[in-house]
Amino acid sequence: MRHFFYSILLLLFFFPFQVFSASPWDEMNQVMQQIKLTQFPHKIFNVMKFGASSQNSSVKNTKAINAAILECYKKGGGIVLIPAGTFQTGPLTLLSNVNLHLAKGAVLLFSTNPDEYLPTVITRWEGTDCMNYHPLIYAYKATNIAITGQGEINGQASNDNWWAWKNKSNVGYKRGTSNEPLMGRAKLLKMNEDNIPIQDRQMGKDDYLRPQLINFVQCNTVLIDSVTLRNSPFWVIHPLLTNDVIVSHVNIESLGPNGDGCDPESCKNVLIQGCTFNEGDDCIAIKSGRNNDGRRWNIPSENIIVRDCQMKAGHGGVSVGSEISGGFRNLYVDHCQMSSPDLGNIIRLKSNTCRGGLIENVFVRDVTVGQCQEAVLKIDLRYDPDEPAQRGFIPMVRNVNLENVSCKKSRYGVSVDGLEDSSRVSSIHLNNCDFRGVTSNGNDIEGATDVTLSRVRMNQIIVTDEKISTTYSPLH
Repeated sequence: MRHFFYSILLLLFFFPFQVFSASPWDEMNQVMQQIKLTQFPHKIFNVMKFGASSQNSSVKNTKAINAAILECYKKGGGIVLIPAGTFQTGPLTLLSNVNLHLAKGAVLLFSTNPDEYLPTVITRWEGTDCMNYHPLIYAYKATNIAITGQGEINGQASNDNWWAWKNKSNVGYKRGTSNEPLMGRAKLLKMNEDNIPIQDRQMGKDDYLRPQLINFVQCNTVLIDSVTLRNSPFWVIHPLLTNDVIVSHVNIESLGPNGDGCDPESCKNVLIQGCTFNEGDDCIAIKSGRNNDGRRWNIPSENIIVRDCQMKAGHGGVSVGSEISGGFRNLYVDHCQMSSPDLGNIIRLKSNTCRGGLIENVFVRDVTVGQCQEAVLKIDLRYDPDEPAQRGFIPMVRNVNLENVSCKKSRYGVSVDGLEDSSRVSSIHLNNCDFRGVTSNGNDIEGATDVTLSRVRMNQIIVTDEKISTTYSPLH
């Protein structure tokens, strides 16, 4: 009996996960319970009492709204109320314990005059640290902050202003009308490569790096709930180095260039639920820094939940990368609907040998897709192959799981653009999936090992149990 008892103890010690391991969806529920919730005193600071008016210029309203935020902060926190009406404004800075609440019928229209967004503040632009234009709504090292209500926040970006800085003719740019908008981007990327100190990376006037609509930097305990967000100059929601974030029932529509909907970067414990996305770039893109900057911070994004969301146009429904040098782990995509002739891929994982980074533990279930342009699952480790940056940082993608995913129209079911070392993409599992209207009539997998299909329908063919390992051929 004693020998039997010790044998059981040894089994529990050496194989604890096999005996007691929870399902990934149980782990998702545990993450949700860990997320800290915002709480605010019921003290209301109406911006009109601080001088805001629908008749004011953006400059006057900027001062009034920021004054209300400051007073709310000084009084221990509460609700800064934007009442019904349309208010022109410039950059706003949230402070700890402040809930910026837009009443039903309230609209914040942000100025498109770049000079109003100076002086610069610390941020990241496409994963690179810098001092850049003040985001339209910004917070730095704040705790317990929120943007709530049934109102609208409109960045007013269009082909006539911010979007033209992209230097593409289809968004209004005309060569010769400015100093080559992408020069600022190239300058900043060179600063990343050269490890220039952040305080010396002063971007701004004549650098043409567009600001985000909402950017929270090194914050904790954040809520964005029920508002409508439109027409951002650049990324829409960008939590950076920020933990315990909830984005709930937000309607996001920004069809301009780089119009990502929500980009958590080096964030932990993030819940995105009940949101609608219609974007000019990725609907959701998880990031952790670009190249040297991402490796220097070395802070992965982790524990990110996307559930009950609807994705329309976008390069990807839920993407990871490409600025993923700090790595990423633990994505849960649950009960989402995605469809648009302008939706590129459904699940999109991307990196390259400048970025590196480990992407692992991706779990997707019960996702219904009408149509997308390319693939239900796209893994691309050769993204942006012409980037002028140091190479040799080999990315890895492993443990990706899709179950109960259906799609009525796509080019591929699964598309993998891996590396010559095919072990850098491994443990890709699809179970009980239904892909119809696949125009290529199959998958396109190069450079991957241990890709398993179990009960996967591809047009008229049902794959009951197949394991795929392929090499990458540069001649393909």
